[in-house]
Amino acid sequence: MERRVLVLSYYFPPAGGPGVQRALKFVKYLPEYGWGPVVVTVRQGAYPAHDPSLADEVPAQASVHRTPSLDPHSLYARLTGRSEDEVDVGSVQGRDEGWMETIGRWVRANVFLPDARVGWMPFAVWRGRQLIAEKRVDAILTTGPPHSTHLSGALLQATTGVPWVADFRDPWTDINYYHELPHTRWARRLDAALERWVLRRARAVTTVSPSWRDRLARKAGRAASPITVVQNGFDATDIAPGQADPLTDTFDLTHVGSLYASRNPTALWRALRRLCDEDAVPALRIRLVGTVDPNVRRSLQKHGLMDRTEIVPYVPHEDAVEYMRRAGGLLLSIEEFPAADGMMTGKVYEYLAAGRPVVGVGPSSGDAAALLRATEGGRLFGRGDVSGLAQSIRAQYEAWADGTPRAGASPEALRPYRRRVQTQQIATVLRDVAEGRRSGPGEEAAQ
Repeated sequence: MERRVLVLSYYFPPAGGPGVQRALKFVKYLPEYGWGPVVVTVRQGAYPAHDPSLADEVPAQASVHRTPSLDPHSLYARLTGRSEDEVDVGSVQGRDEGWMETIGRWVRANVFLPDARVGWMPFAVWRGRQLIAEKRVDAILTTGPPHSTHLSGALLQATTGVPWVADFRDPWTDINYYHELPHTRWARRLDAALERWVLRRARAVTTVSPSWRDRLARKAGRAASPITVVQNGFDATDIAPGQADPLTDTFDLTHVGSLYASRNPTALWRALRRLCDEDAVPALRIRLVGTVDPNVRRSLQKHGLMDRTEIVPYVPHEDAVEYMRRAGGLLLSIEEFPAADGMMTGKVYEYLAAGRPVVGVGPSSGDAAALLRATEGGRLFGRGDVSGLAQSIRAQYEAWADGTPRAGASPEALRPYRRRVQTQQIATVLRDVAEGRRSGPGEEAAQ
């Protein structure tokens, strides 16, 4: 008999961008493992991007229920003088800041805790209780950020007794932009207390990397719920390994996704400037697909690279995949923040599946660097390693110019990182909590 899981996710189609992929792919493949997804999401969310085409991936076995939300982004937009579509949901580093922006950022950091989506919580809990009663739900899965979603899961577990799994695709108080927000001392203490409470109350916790698992376990202490690593991955129906087709007229170094000011890879621009000055990469084109912060544009201008740069605004996911396949090399940038060692976004796996070599800047001893080494898909250099970056790109370019472009990761090395495999892992966690095999609070974190 099929079990049912109530999935609470703020980001769900028509939302676009990387934040939607994890929940969407879980929902897509859970029916293969005996779980019927019942999704609760927001009716009109403040999304950083929209991609209605992703709705085609929601399986017929899944039911999707949308609720209102008291979203403070309209207030924040008015305070900062922006339209709602211009309100950033991630990093704010490098932004020009007037007094209205300062006030708006302070309100965001200290009034809307744990995040600006907390106004969705009462609606999510109300609808979730109805669906649990109507559909005989066996388990609850919340995915965050926004981490206020986990508070909804905690309340639903407390009021219905249905076991709940909290999925952290990003850290909470260690998220990459947390240090940029002007929290007061009491706000930081409250946020940290909410984080510990969630980690201890959930029947099980999942996250995307070993480093983040260990970090969450330390925060929760001995009262932690079991913590399991369920990595991100790639969907072979979106991007099948081994189907790369690099361009032959230009050598494209392509970055897909948001390039915030905090992710500005200045060492990479310096390396490319050096190669250009040596006339080592005459057919080079830098292609940036997605949101590019003005500070990144200024950095490119400073290094004399704008005439070699093409900036492509946000495109649907299938088009983004095509840009990856056609690249000579794929650029990755992981910003500096306390939990950077555990940063393993879904983009890393899609880069690998694209079959093109990855070159990037970030923690060279972190989990993403280890994944690139294990799959032979590329290399991550320290943020100041200009010489290493230049040498790597020169070698890629010369191979391409000789008509034998280097390949990235092999399809065989990527088999464990398919979204279907990762969904099987989350299905096992759900089965265990539904059958009472995970005792939840009071149990030490599984290592």
